[in-house]
Amino acid sequence: MANLEAYRHISPDSGFPTTIHPHFNPKIRDHVPSDPARVEVDPGRDRAAFADPEKKSLRAVAGLVDLTESIGTVLEGVQLSQLNEQQLDELALLVSERSVVFFRDQDLSTDQQVKLFEHYGRSDLILYANIGSLSNSRFGKITGELDKHPAQKGQRHVTIRGSTGDARQDSNYTPWPIAEFHADTSFEINPPSYSMLRMEEHPAVGGDTAWVSSYGLYDALSEAFKTFVDGLHAVHTSRLQYDTIVDLWGTGPNRPPIDTHHPAVRTHPVTGLKALNVNPGFVTGFAELKKAESDKLLDFFNYHIHSADDHYVRWKWAVGSVAMWDNRTAVHRAIPGTYSGERRGVRTTVFGEKPFLDPNSEGRTHRAERLAKGDRAGNAIHANGPLVNGHTTNGEKGEHGADFENSGEAN
Repeated sequence: MANLEAYRHISPDSGFPTTIHPHFNPKIRDHVPSDPARVEVDPGRDRAAFADPEKKSLRAVAGLVDLTESIGTVLEGVQLSQLNEQQLDELALLVSERSVVFFRDQDLSTDQQVKLFEHYGRSDLILYANIGSLSNSRFGKITGELDKHPAQKGQRHVTIRGSTGDARQDSNYTPWPIAEFHADTSFEINPPSYSMLRMEEHPAVGGDTAWVSSYGLYDALSEAFKTFVDGLHAVHTSRLQYDTIVDLWGTGPNRPPIDTHHPAVRTHPVTGLKALNVNPGFVTGFAELKKAESDKLLDFFNYHIHSADDHYVRWKWAVGSVAMWDNRTAVHRAIPGTYSGERRGVRTTVFGEKPFLDPNSEGRTHRAERLAKGDRAGNAIHANGPLVNGHTTNGEKGEHGADFENSGEAN
């Protein structure tokens, strides 16, 4: 973070850096984005909706080990490079249920990873909209590009590195909370669905990543608070990231900054479950509230996320480790540290549907309670129960045409 403009302007009184207004920071003021803004697109049906709810094909080649009750599963004894299309669909369903799935000792190359992830975002799923191609439709043309880092050019993946700077100190001089929990580029009109990170270099200690279940964050709220938040739109913005990236790296972003108003609670298109759609990295307020009200609510959600140990998983990386997560059902952050050695990974990301809240959807806890009552009434429910370690029960349908069909098996 030493490249921030503020570090070049030291106060003679305190000896500390002084913040420069973006209009007077030449790096920010003079940057002209190369690409047009994105517009809404129709991503087509999520690949998880095509999966066998019981995941028989995936279970035939891999062992499933849940790391916590709420979030995180390790797949053992399998290479991602060997999975067929049916197994990849079942993997997407598992990720939709468990929010993040981990692998160790994978043999994927970068080209193989990009090709694998195209399964989740081929011509009908990968969402780079070209404004110049619009006709009378509100949907943009889909050109088949994977998500790109705003400061990395000419590649179809994102190179992820570690940070050993003092994020708490650097936050004085940059508006974007760069080390906070976030869902990848949640400010997009069509925010990302699935992301995959594969580690190529990593220190022996440090550089972990943590995820928190957005299903669990919603479930942990009181009923009165759920009703309140169900009625709000969260303001997701790229403005703060835009200024920070230009200031820090002197290049990018590719597109102008945007604000989007997404439901503060969203419905997953496949599981049909409600998830909290608020993250400290990109959410700056709530459209329906006044600023003081928004600020207090943001303070609460920041506390709520950081204190959610019962919906939290932390992954210790090694070279060859892979994580695949669903940005619609989890927030994550790289844990800051002072470790030595290189940390470098390759991330691929595809975009999903525009967030929506189905008023008929429900949280995980509500579904478990409802189906448990049905079980006592004699309905046919899996013997292991309606909800075991975050794996939801078959038979639920959603209004958007997706099958809310998930396995009820314990692992």
